[in-house]
Order: sequence, then structure tokens, then C-alpha cells
Amino acid sequence: MMMTVGAIMIGFCLDLLLGDPHWLYHPVRLIGALINCWEKWLRRLLGEKPLAQIIAGFLLVGAVLSTTFGVVFLLLSWAGTVSLWLQLAMEGIMCYQILAVKSLKTESMKVYAALQKNDLLLARQEVSMIVGRDTKHLTETQVIKATVETIAENTADGVIAPLFYLALGGAPLGFLYKAVNTMDSMIGYQNERYRYFGRAAAKLDDLFNYLPARLAALLMLVAAKLAKLDVKEGWRIYKRDRHQHASPNSAQTEAVCAGVLRVQLAGDAYYFGELHHKPTIGDDWRSIEAEDIKRANRLLYLTAFLAVFLLLVVKIIFLTFGG
Repeated sequence: MMMTVGAIMIGFCLDLLLGDPHWLYHPVRLIGALINCWEKWLRRLLGEKPLAQIIAGFLLVGAVLSTTFGVVFLLLSWAGTVSLWLQLAMEGIMCYQILAVKSLKTESMKVYAALQKNDLLLARQEVSMIVGRDTKHLTETQVIKATVETIAENTADGVIAPLFYLALGGAPLGFLYKAVNTMDSMIGYQNERYRYFGRAAAKLDDLFNYLPARLAALLMLVAAKLAKLDVKEGWRIYKRDRHQHASPNSAQTEAVCAGVLRVQLAGDAYYFGELHHKPTIGDDWRSIEAEDIKRANRLLYLTAFLAVFLLLVVKIIFLTFGG
């Protein structure tokens, strides 16, 4: 366990320092390529009927998860036979590649910078890199909302959930979670192509994010207290609106963020040219503004630091009382 904690700390520090360098080939791209290969093969093999697509989706999930976990586990096992220092370094780099604190801030601040230049066209282009909705016709307010929502949601599934699974099972379990999350982002859509094929991936993502999303919401409330935001309103909106989303997890941190910022998030949005009616989250106390992107990022960082601090406290308690 001490090795795992050390690797997580290395990965967390590297993420804060380096973010996600575009010149470095990211392992998630390999997972994405693996998903694409299995999808093409299974569609050809089993056909396009609903039941066949559901079965194909389950087979894809099993193949991707077993491959991802197995490769990472074997690499670390091999490194451990060479040197524990090599194993620590390799696992630290793997943990770094799983976390997304700085990259989330960097990408969202590109939207902020475009808005500061009054360049709505560029802001739409930048926000399209971090959201799944159609952005071509978004107003300035909608661009800001989409960015804040993405920061809030990804605080859970891009930071707290990876930390949660890294703490439970090191890099192998961390990458297993990343594979689940990647499958959901690629095939977990409720559209004609993936309604059946992506069902297993979407449901598994809901399951894997259930506890981390709620932990992230609670940590975000503590972070809001440190940031001197409206924690009372955050708690009220969280209790009221945390289920105002098709996903059982996505609105957990969005509700806290909307409440502590005293703004309204979510609402109707276009995906792949189709309008999706979605409930709003939070109350419209004031108009959302570009500065809320910076405030959401402050919450992101404070929540991440609290999660790492909690991990260290749990480790100390374990060493003290568990031997």
C-alpha cells in the first residue's frame, strides 16, 4: 500500500506540473483504438439486431477491461522483478497519465481567454474540445454554462474517481476505471448507433462512478467553504437537484457547483443535431459570467487537494491501527 501511495503522490505532482503534454502519446488513445477495433469486429460478426448488439456490447466490455487491466498488471509485475524503484517510477507515471487536474483547467481556461477577447467563435471552438454537445450556435452564456458544467462533472470522473480507484488497487485498477470511462465516452450514447451496443458500457460507468461522484460532491462542499463560497446554498441545491440528470452521477458535483456559485446550470442542449430536453440545476440567483470558469477551477483544485489529503490520512490511520 505504501508503494501505491507513493506512486499516486508522484502522479499527482506530475499532473499538477506538466498537465497533459500534447507531444506525449497518451495510453487512453490505445484504449480508444482497442475499443474501435473490437466494435468493428463484433458488429461484423454479430450483426445489427438489438439483442446481438447488446451481446456484442457486453463482449466488448469484457475484452477491453481484461486487456487493459492485464497489460498494466503484467508491466508493473515485470518492473517489480527488476527493481522496486523501477516499479515505483513506472506506476507513478501511470498514475500521472490517469489524472486530469491541470489539463482540465488548461482547456477550460482557453474558453475563458477567448471570452476575454470577446471572440465568441473561438470560445465555441475551444468549448467543443471539452464537451459532447453541439457548440456551433451557443450563446456566450451557454458557452460559460457548458464550461462550468464540464469542470464540475470532470472533477468527479476525471479526478476524484481515478484517485479513488488508484487508492483501492493502484495503477491496474486505475486504468481499469479509465477504460470504463473511455468506453462510456465513446459508445455510451443513447442514439441510434449505440442505444443497444453501448448499453453495457454506459451502465458499468454509472456503477463505477456511483461512490466517487458522491464523495466528490462532499469534498467540493468542503472546498467551497475554503474558497469562501455559499456552502449553505450548495448543500440545499445538492439535496434538491443531485438527481436532475439522466445519469445518476453527473448532477452530483454539478448541483454543488451551481449552488455554491449561486447560478443555474444544465437545461436543454443539442447533441448530434438533436435537441435533448434536460432539467435545470440550481437557482438563477444571478447571471453566470466568465469569472465563474475561474471559480469552478478553484473548486476543482481545492477538491483534488482535499482528496489527496484524505488519502494520506486514511493511510496514516491504517498504518497506526492496522499494522
